[in-house]
This record gives sequence, C-alpha cells and structure tokens, in this order.
Amino acid sequence: MKYIICILCVSQLISVRVYTQTGNTHTGFVTNPIVAHRGAWKKNSFPENSLASLRQAIIDRYAGSEFDVRMTADDSLVINHDPAFNGHIIEKTNYADLAVYKLSNGEKIPALREYLRAGIENNNFTKLVCEIKPSGISKERGKAVAGKVLEMVHMLGAEQMVSYISFDYDILKEIVAINPGATTQYLEGNKSPDQLKADGITGTDYYFTVFKNHPDWIESAKRNGITLNAWTVNEAAEMDWLLANGFDYITTNEPELLFERLAGSPVSSGWKLIWSDEFSKDGLPDSSRWGYNVGGNGWGNNELQYYTDKDTMNACIKNGVLHITARKQQTGSNSFSSARLLTKNKFAFTYGRVEVSAKIPSMPGTWPAVWMLGTDIDKTGWPACGEIDIMEHKGSEPNKIYGTLHYPGHSGDKANGRITDVPTAVTAFHQYAVEWDAAKISIYVDGRLYHTVDNNQSIPFNHDFFILLNLAIGGNFGGKVDPSFSTDAMQVDYVRVFQKQ
Repeated sequence: MKYIICILCVSQLISVRVYTQTGNTHTGFVTNPIVAHRGAWKKNSFPENSLASLRQAIIDRYAGSEFDVRMTADDSLVINHDPAFNGHIIEKTNYADLAVYKLSNGEKIPALREYLRAGIENNNFTKLVCEIKPSGISKERGKAVAGKVLEMVHMLGAEQMVSYISFDYDILKEIVAINPGATTQYLEGNKSPDQLKADGITGTDYYFTVFKNHPDWIESAKRNGITLNAWTVNEAAEMDWLLANGFDYITTNEPELLFERLAGSPVSSGWKLIWSDEFSKDGLPDSSRWGYNVGGNGWGNNELQYYTDKDTMNACIKNGVLHITARKQQTGSNSFSSARLLTKNKFAFTYGRVEVSAKIPSMPGTWPAVWMLGTDIDKTGWPACGEIDIMEHKGSEPNKIYGTLHYPGHSGDKANGRITDVPTAVTAFHQYAVEWDAAKISIYVDGRLYHTVDNNQSIPFNHDFFILLNLAIGGNFGGKVDPSFSTDAMQVDYVRVFQKQ
C-alpha cells in the first residue's frame, strides 16, 4: 500500500489529506469544487473530450473531469459529446469507421477503455465524471449503455474513481439498480432533492439558473445529503454565487478562472454564508427579508425625500437587480420620493462579513448608502447604538466612496471614516464589504481594504446589527440637488452575509 500526501493551498485555505492506494483503488480526492467540462481543454486548445484534455485536468488537480459516453452500432463505447462524429451518427456507425477520423490534435475518437485507463493512471486527485448520453434509438438501449459502462468500470477497478451523470433519469435509476453504491447526479433540473433522495440518486447537477429559480433546493439538498453541482458556469459572478452558497462542485469551461475565484472567495478564508438576497424574483423585494422605513421628516439630516412603503416606483427588482429609485415626485410635503429598506425585525447578527454588489447613482444631490445600525437603536438612540457605513456616496463626487463608523464621541462630522477613489463607481458594479469581529472592523471595496477601526467593549459594536439600503436626496451629506434631476437609482445585485465557521 502506498501513502500519497497532497497539500492543497488556495489563498489562506490549506488542506492536507492522506490518500491510500491499493492497485487501482482510490479513496480520496482534492477538496476544490472544480469539475473541468469535457476536460481542461481551453487553455491549451486541446480538443474537448480528448485524452489530452483529461490528462491536463489531472495535472491541474481539479476535483473532476467530465466526459460524454455514447455507444456505436457495434456496441463499442466511445467518448464524444455530439450524436455525430465527422458527419456520422455514432449510434448507427461501427467503431472502425469512426476511428479513421482524427481529432484536431491527432488523436482518434477515444474508446471508453483507453479513456478510463488514462484517467486512473497516476491519478489520486481527479474524479472521472461520466455523462451517459441518452440513446436516440430507444430507452432500453440507453439503459444497456449504462450497464456496459458499469461493467467496463468494474473490470478496470475504477469504481471509486468514477461518478455518473445523465439527462435521462431512467439511466441513473438503472445504474443505482446495478450498483446501489454508485455516485449519481441528475442533469435535467426538473426534480427536487427530495425526489432524488427517494429514488436513490445521490446528487444534483443542474444548470445554475435552476438553483436561482429554486433557491430552496439548495438547503433541501444539504438537508437530504444530496450533493450540489451546477453546469456550465463560465462567468465570475455566477462562480462567486455558487461558491458562497457552498456548492460541492461547479462544472466549467473556465477551470483556471474558477480556481482564481475560489482563491479570493470568503469560503477560502473560513466564512460561511448565513443570509443572502440575490434579488432573483421580479417585483417588490422579498417581504420575508426586507421591511421599510417610511416617511419624510428629514431623517435627522434635512433630507428632501419621502420614503415610500412597498412601492415598485421606488423599490423594484428587475432582471435579478434591485433598483432603489429616487424620483422628483411630490409625495406629501416632500418634492422627492425614494425607498429605505432594512432587515430589522427580519434578520440581525453579531460579527461577520457583509458583501453588497452595487452600482450607484451619478446625479448631484443623490446620497446612496449601504449601512448597518445596532438593533437597540429604539432603546439607546443614535449614536449609542452604533452605525457602520459600508458605503456612502455623494453624487457631486462621483469617484469618491466613504466608509465610516459612528459611535459616541465619533459621530456626525467627527465620525471615524475614510474616503477612497473608485473611478467607475457610477458606471459599474463594485463590491462593498465589511468584516467585523470583536477585535476590529474593516471596510473594503472590491477586496481592497481602505479603513480599519479597532473594536473593544467600550464602543457599541459587540451586539446585533441590521442592514439598511437606501437612496436619500439632498440633506447635510447629499448636498445641493441638480436642478435638472428627474430620477436616478442605486442598483444592487446581491447582499450576502457570512460568519466564520
């Protein structure tokens, strides 16, 4: 028996595991969630589903390398995504007639036997994620393909190296019937984790938007012990969302990018998502997450707007983005309307990391803010409750972002704050964040730290706080409103709250 020690360092996350190997029996895999879609082909321009792309995924030590299996007319198992290869329908063509054609790197179409052998050779890191394609001829033939694949995997002693995925639910059920211990993931996205568990399927592998449309399935999967995988995820923003939500695997054509996003993700530093809003449903904000401050009394700062209650003209989700919109609109005795959302009485927490992705308005006189207040404000008042301003902005200073703490002795004009330059604050989304614990409070823009305040028991930052999002007009901070002002908005892509595991 050999003992192979793997040390994986991702940013500040260091994971050490010992793997055992006896013959072709593999009992451990790396902890990153990266599944290279059809192998790691893009960086070196390898053909997809080639032996070269498989070997590169193993070299790069990704958690998995996905590949597609089809069966020829003479019952040979081959690796190819599309139903046809060089114009020949695979199911209706003999293997010898396909093997005369070459991939772009000179390889012939891989046979499953040689592909598996390449996948288990000198590999203790990367799972082989076998997608069994549905048959275009019959359901029964599809199940027959599944049986032949399992037979081949068993013959090569590769059971612990291979997991199975398919869009055909009957194929997965056939696999479970033959080998109840097989790792299986369903691709179609039309069954809940509860149903998968009932049928013995061990995982989801759904297109990532399925989870955005069914966010409850994420927690349901975790509760049921169903693995979470999503395909095919090639954009940084989607990768970040899946990483934040603790997905076990992410299938991608951009494994190098995903590795970079993993290195910079809060999860790599031990943070765990405890609350979020991705604003995925159009209309008013989720009433289970957000309440409203309502009124137009100046809010202690001579502000000019009236904050409305549940009005889509001022707070509305469109295409996955929350728009908090200020309008020149007579509302009561106020000449402007806007919205102020808060999680008080919905959600509060002590210590953590808050991330908000936002694009802020540009008109002079606008005053957008992402901030936090102590839940005891009604009892102790302000500033005794404490205030953390994660982001404030003046429309008259388009490139300046303010991060500030208010507390007794340091409030209003004497607040403990810093200013940083963000040249595209009003034209692009940026991530505004705070990390807060018993020792310090640190404020960031796009991962760049620009303000830190030491925390201790003498200042009011050691109890529950809630989150606020609002767009004020004018006032002591916002300043003079542009005479041409009609409407402007702060756009929020997401709000995420993490705590240390």
